[in-house]
Amino acid sequence: MTLHAGVLGSPIRHSLSPTLHRAGYAAAGLPDWAYTAHEVDEGGLAPFVAGLDASWRGLSLTMPLKVAAFDVADEVSALARAAGAINTLVRTQAGWSAHNTDVHGIVAALRDAGVHQPRSATVIGAGATARSALLALRELGLGEGVSIAARDETKAQALIDSMPDLGFDLGVTIDLAGWWFEEWPPVDVVISTVPAGAANEAVAGMLGRPAPELMRCVTLLDVVYADWPTPLARAAAAHGATVVSGLEMLVHQAARQFELFTGATAPVEAMQAAGREALGHTPDA
Repeated sequence: MTLHAGVLGSPIRHSLSPTLHRAGYAAAGLPDWAYTAHEVDEGGLAPFVAGLDASWRGLSLTMPLKVAAFDVADEVSALARAAGAINTLVRTQAGWSAHNTDVHGIVAALRDAGVHQPRSATVIGAGATARSALLALRELGLGEGVSIAARDETKAQALIDSMPDLGFDLGVTIDLAGWWFEEWPPVDVVISTVPAGAANEAVAGMLGRPAPELMRCVTLLDVVYADWPTPLARAAAAHGATVVSGLEMLVHQAARQFELFTGATAPVEAMQAAGREALGHTPDA
């Protein structure tokens, strides 16, 4: 019997998940697994899930389904509740178990870049991915503090205010910053969670600064992976920062899904290579 997994969302045409998971099946020697993409909107999620037979073992969820999935999940992991977003559904004897692997993806991508117990950080953006970034920083053992840089200060403040309800406690004050800073903050880690093009103001400010030495101790993770490197990534690299592509996050979150679906160890390097080939990335691009 063929075992099925797939990615759901809208739009879904450009999803890289089939490439990553299929590469994983091939490398792990799992010929009986199939992974497909399906165009599903919020209203279609419940009927789609209800129509799946027992051969379906897991679902990857992308926008706009990460909140709607709470309505179809039979059980939800503590991390998915804290993140306020579900990107993974796994069939169990109890029904559909919901998880969030985005946090793991951020943590693993930063650890691969040599980030361990950072002292301080800045998160650009205040949406759902920013929430996952904050949880990832907690898991990494962030030491002193984090600033949020966002164009919508009301949204950023709401994110900050929601943290006690999430059980999120860095033991420090979370400072709200504007969309960008007059100076690049002397932090260890910067995580940009905004779409391609949205950080152009940051790029303009960075290129106008005369103190690139501040960047040489910074690791930037830009969650964007298409059309890489982004202007933000290029500017940060030019100033001496260590730059991490969103592809690395995507691969690691997919690898965690692979393991939840199949029970097998994910062949991360094979999945990474397939993603890089599909996007035309090189490891140091």
